[in-house]
Amino acid sequence: MTETRTASTPAHTRPLRVAIVGAGPAGIYAADALMKSDTASGRGVSIDLFERMPAPFGLIRYGVAPDHPRIKGIITALHKVLDKPQVRLLGNIDYGTDITLDDLRTFYDAVIFSTGANADRALNIPGIELDGSYGAADFVSWYDGHPDVPRAWPLEAEKVAVLGVGNVALDIARVLAKTGDELLPTEIPANVYEGLKNNKAVEVHVFGRRGPAQAKFTPLELRELDHSPTIEVIVDPEDIDYDEGSEAARRGSKQVDMVANTLQDWAIRDQGNRPHKLFLHFFESPTEVLGEDGKVVGLRTERTELDGTGNVRGTGKFNDWDVKAVYRAVGYLSQNIAKLPFDDQAGTVPNEAGRVIGEDGNHIAGTYVTGWIKRGPVGLIGHTKGDANETIACLLEDAPGFEGAAQPEEDAVVTFLEGKQVPFTTWDGWYRLDAHERSLGEPEGRERIKVVEREDMLRASQQ
Repeated sequence: MTETRTASTPAHTRPLRVAIVGAGPAGIYAADALMKSDTASGRGVSIDLFERMPAPFGLIRYGVAPDHPRIKGIITALHKVLDKPQVRLLGNIDYGTDITLDDLRTFYDAVIFSTGANADRALNIPGIELDGSYGAADFVSWYDGHPDVPRAWPLEAEKVAVLGVGNVALDIARVLAKTGDELLPTEIPANVYEGLKNNKAVEVHVFGRRGPAQAKFTPLELRELDHSPTIEVIVDPEDIDYDEGSEAARRGSKQVDMVANTLQDWAIRDQGNRPHKLFLHFFESPTEVLGEDGKVVGLRTERTELDGTGNVRGTGKFNDWDVKAVYRAVGYLSQNIAKLPFDDQAGTVPNEAGRVIGEDGNHIAGTYVTGWIKRGPVGLIGHTKGDANETIACLLEDAPGFEGAAQPEEDAVVTFLEGKQVPFTTWDGWYRLDAHERSLGEPEGRERIKVVEREDMLRASQQ
């Protein structure tokens, strides 16, 4: 870390002290942008990343499907940032409980929130609350070994519906359709393997309200569905339809055209004999989850049709689907942050280019956001780099006017946390946890086995 300065040192001559709440990609990209700035090479910067989990990397560790090691490879780049001496990780710290905004303002010149999105956006249709109806975020947290969710997951349904046509919907459908043994070589913990090994699903139905040209899949993720030796991907030829708006979307985006071409190819091929069937349905708008005795027994959809613009309208024709579980993957939602304004509808903190805007319409001094809490849970992981650059540019522009932390020395916040007996983890602790997880996987020829229990993570992180 940078040299410790005293509170009496003029703020503009000591390193700029910045707290980042959230050590996922968005927060780490912000730290990286700050370290690459002229300010870093001039007066210097000193950055502390606060993370609610004992381990860093946020969405990559707890939001990316375990059979996507390519995406998890982003951790390699993030590692290089956290290895820098200007950055310190303080994990297992719950903002709002272990440390407050007033506390952070005591120790830092500026605070950036990059807390992401970990809740499900609501889908307001009848029956969505039935037993057997689940949110994507909860299921993803389960199969990614998040310590704060139950260890078991009910996987009794032979026929399952997934609502949504984005990459999260594909992840859920793929994990449900694969066998436990297919996923065993990944980092999944034992409880997840046992659950997936006993999964009874043999049919998975993915439903989209609009057509193939409006699907939000990325081409690579879509094509991966067809790589499993146990999954037969099926597309109804009647669902391959384009209007003028759809054709314009294909001409305007190579990715949209690649997705459409893949779906067309699947629609015209002969059906194979792989044991698990994964159906991709388009022009089916979910209208009701059907239930009996409080449990899911089916899904009702309304058939839709294109209106010429790429949007759809209902046809008045309804279809009932025999499914016993429904997973909604219609988008994530950020949760409000203590002491900050919040837009419940958008699921974001009101801001202008990353500067948090208070109820009076003015920027709340020294307070910023980046990532999904800034612009909503859309886009790929790499898109948060642009968010970070914009936010950091605003912060550095404002820096000459910062009031300055009352206790900017780096030991001050550590003394504070130790005084509250908060069992925080560090970057060195992550290296120990990482080595422990790799040692668990080694006897089985696996790269790692993820540790689930928070207490076990803390224990492995200690010296």
